Amino acid sequence: MEQQITSKEKILKKVRQALNYKSKSSFQNIDLESPIFARPEGETLSEMFVKKFVEVSGSFVYCDNQFDCVDKLLDLIEQRKWKFIFSWEDQVQQLLDDSGITYYDKKENLEKIQVSITGCESLLASSGSILVSSSKNSRILTIWPPVHIVIARRSQIVLDIKESLQIMRNRYGRNMPSMMSFITGPSRSANLPTTQSIDMPEVVIGAHGPVELILFLIDDRKQD
Repeated sequence: MEQQITSKEKILKKVRQALNYKSKSSFQNIDLESPIFARPEGETLSEMFVKKFVEVSGSFVYCDNQFDCVDKLLDLIEQRKWKFIFSWEDQVQQLLDDSGITYYDKKENLEKIQVSITGCESLLASSGSILVSSSKNSRILTIWPPVHIVIARRSQIVLDIKESLQIMRNRYGRNMPSMMSFITGPSRSANLPTTQSIDMPEVVIGAHGPVELILFLIDDRKQD
């Protein structure tokens, strides 16, 4: 009697045959090294980033130097009457301490948070995105508050994801952060299906994160 071969055995046999047979790639000459994005002629990385950042509904604040950043930050806090400000990053805390801004650095009263202030790893000119990681801040401060303020420097602007990830590899080596996130504007939903579009907006801002993203960019270099 012939031994009956099950469907599972047939599939495994085909898998083994496929692994033993290595076909030649039809795409051997693909260029995987050249950059995908190109900087527009006559436009700096800073100009390219700011244009993209504003296009995705980010709020941009230019700061001539660190002192100018502190002055504008104080004005914004007073204008908005924020009382529950959270910051967990040493470098940002130092700036807040020097300026006399009161903040929370623990999870107590986190349910009352009005705004978080963080730094970032880099800024992507190609998309207007901000790269943050868990090495300096937990994910909580980038998704929980209604307003997220990022303090960054012009020297942190790179062209694209490839450059930003290379900087991360150079900075951390084998000790890469457990979380890296690219933030592109305030949190928003995808298009929501609805039978009556007039009753529900297609995009909901703040659907799963901050309603407002504000970037304070300190100009630590005059050209790029």
